[in-house]
Amino acid sequence: MGGTEEKHATGSGRPTSRDVARLAGVSHTAVSFVFNGRAEGNLSPATQERIRRAAAELGYRPDPVARGLRRRRTAVIGLVTDEIASSPFAGRLLRGAMETAWDSEHLVLTIDSGGDPAKEDAAVAELLDRRVDGIIYAAMSLRRVRVPEGLHRTHSVLANCLPDDGSLPAVIPAERAGGRTAARLLLDEGHRRMAVVGGQDDIASADRLRGFRDALRAEGITVPKEWVVRSGGEITGGYQGALSVLDGVPADQRPTGVFCYNDRVAAGVLHAATRLGVAVPGELSVVGYDDQEHMAEFLTPPLTTVALPHRAMGDAAARLLLDAIDTGRTPPATVRRLACPVISRASVGPAPSR
Repeated sequence: MGGTEEKHATGSGRPTSRDVARLAGVSHTAVSFVFNGRAEGNLSPATQERIRRAAAELGYRPDPVARGLRRRRTAVIGLVTDEIASSPFAGRLLRGAMETAWDSEHLVLTIDSGGDPAKEDAAVAELLDRRVDGIIYAAMSLRRVRVPEGLHRTHSVLANCLPDDGSLPAVIPAERAGGRTAARLLLDEGHRRMAVVGGQDDIASADRLRGFRDALRAEGITVPKEWVVRSGGEITGGYQGALSVLDGVPADQRPTGVFCYNDRVAAGVLHAATRLGVAVPGELSVVGYDDQEHMAEFLTPPLTTVALPHRAMGDAAARLLLDAIDTGRTPPATVRRLACPVISRASVGPAPSR
């Protein structure tokens, strides 16, 4: 009898598949079939259930290292990202990827590169040395990225970013559709005079504004040039941008709705409205973007916003990667866009009648 089984027989050590076989009254091969996914067609459902009950009673878990060696896999995927420590959205993306990987009996080994290309290359090389089954490369703000060296040597998927050479599959938010959604929130409440505040020289800003204008154009509405204020992505930018379209403007000539680049900008807009004595949502409706955790729901009033699907992106990227690992086929270098859902709160109301 092997040493491991002897240890278990005396009440110590880890239970083995042979212990399970003895308790269930089946062959060791039958136990292997159950835990290697080959039971269907080889064992009756009753026998499979008896083996699983015996395993549960003994607290038996298959050895992941041994199983990985048989399959030539490690049951670990890597995740390299640029700013886990500083991004408020990193936790959501990570949770989505980790939970999906866990459901498929994979662990996620995560490395934060701090956005340093040399560290990204080193991180990918380290993961490859550890024989991970595949790698997710994630950015915390939507942008085109240089594909780190080595990423093409294994199954790889991008999350919340696009490869600058178009060589890998990517999962990103449907930003243009999100801009259309924001517009519909205001249009459906009767708003016709609308401003856009905030934004940067990035993909998200351009796509959100394009989608917003798409929806307004379909209703025969245009946004005056002076009501599109590119004031960055911070609270101060939202505050200054709101003042530029509201301060000193008669109520019947100012916008009744504002679409903000993100929730931080929206916080600045709400602050400016309070200073100017403009009631939200009675006189001005405000739509944010991102659904920033610990912020959007605590503003006054709580912010209606279009959420970025970070958790869904982590889940979708992990599923795409795990499918590639299971099939051994590299997925096509296509872009999958995920819907940005509405989070309705209290900052949007009917357009004032005047």
